[in-house]
Amino acid sequence: MIWWAILLIIFSALIVLLAAGVPVGFAFLAINIVCVYIMWNGLAGLNQLMLSIYGSVTIFSLLPVPLFVLMGEIIFLSGLAKKQLETIDAWLGRLPGRLSLVAVAGGTLFATLTGSAMGGCAMLGSTLLPEMESRGYKKSMTLGPIMAAGGLAIMIPPSALGVLLAALGNFSVGHFLVAITGPGILMAILYAVYIIVRCSLQPNLAPLYAPSRIPLSEKIRNTVIYIVPLAGIIFLVIGLVILGAATATESAAAGAVGCYVLVAAYGKLTWRVVKESFQATLRVTVMMFMILTGSTAFGQIMAFSGASSGLIQVVSGLDLPPIMIVFVMQMILFVMGCFMEPLSIMMLTVPIFYPIIHNLGYSPLWFGAIMLLNMEMATISPPFGLVLYVMKAVASTNTTMTDVYKSSLPFLALDWVAIVLIMVYPPFALFLPGLMSN
Repeated sequence: MIWWAILLIIFSALIVLLAAGVPVGFAFLAINIVCVYIMWNGLAGLNQLMLSIYGSVTIFSLLPVPLFVLMGEIIFLSGLAKKQLETIDAWLGRLPGRLSLVAVAGGTLFATLTGSAMGGCAMLGSTLLPEMESRGYKKSMTLGPIMAAGGLAIMIPPSALGVLLAALGNFSVGHFLVAITGPGILMAILYAVYIIVRCSLQPNLAPLYAPSRIPLSEKIRNTVIYIVPLAGIIFLVIGLVILGAATATESAAAGAVGCYVLVAAYGKLTWRVVKESFQATLRVTVMMFMILTGSTAFGQIMAFSGASSGLIQVVSGLDLPPIMIVFVMQMILFVMGCFMEPLSIMMLTVPIFYPIIHNLGYSPLWFGAIMLLNMEMATISPPFGLVLYVMKAVASTNTTMTDVYKSSLPFLALDWVAIVLIMVYPPFALFLPGLMSN
């Protein structure tokens, strides 16, 4: 059977299973079992599948995934977020869209402690939304900034999704975590500039109000107590990797220990927090690894059927500049992101896209940063982005899904601006990894 027919059958079967409500991990597992049984000589193929599954999750470079998830859970459950947001708010004065800027700044800060976009959105939404609404902020300046800022957790280390992408693409986890830092900061800057400009042009979206006067000494005191210690966690997660003093796994372990020490120092480390943080980490990690187990076998099936090499030949034969091929890939990812969650998209596309990227001669770190940004967009892309539904759950009862959808669109446009900037100027993603190499 020719490769494109096999590819069509596999994707059709997958769509049918997902439409029938089969969980993503089990849908991929079912496809893999059938394919290897038919293509790889029956029971011998199933034995090979078991070896592939075992090998895909017993990789040392995947150890940061549960550790990064654990960091986010302990910070979230300890309830430290509110004090940190109040400290950021005190420094912003009377800037246009002040509380929306607090959301972006808080999202950027929390992104250094948690790798979950949904967790970041829930944390920011439950903390900031009531105050925003009481101040007369319109929904476009409440829902949108909170969703976009929560998504920064995917782009700023520690990023569990970033670790999984590096593992799937078979490139350095440590270098990739450093590479996505620049794009993450770029996105936060774009969000902040947009909020300030739009609220200056349309003041009714975020009415100005006179914030309570807080003495400078108290601002400095709260910053030292609630913000400065987080710099230590950031150094443990990123600084040690940049300096070459630790691997990504070692820095993740140091960051997790650092988070527990920090929570204990604030007097928030209770048995309930410890227990629930481990339980939540176990649930999330098992879900991620269940989907990941099908990746190796899926890639092998693609190679064995000739689909990977066939797609490479088709793309290589297109009369397009290489950069346009990359842009077409991003369009495909964006459309998929409207209907599927990021892990599933990565599992489907990495075995297909990365051989093409290698063939075109592009840096896997650069393409990975762009692809991960696209996966962040998938979480806030109508109609099925997961963060959209988290936002609806924490928003007030008079908020409709239409309100949520409309609020996400400007920030999706800003994400596209970020993608184009990184494509045009690769040092946004490659400068910091270059320092490590040097």
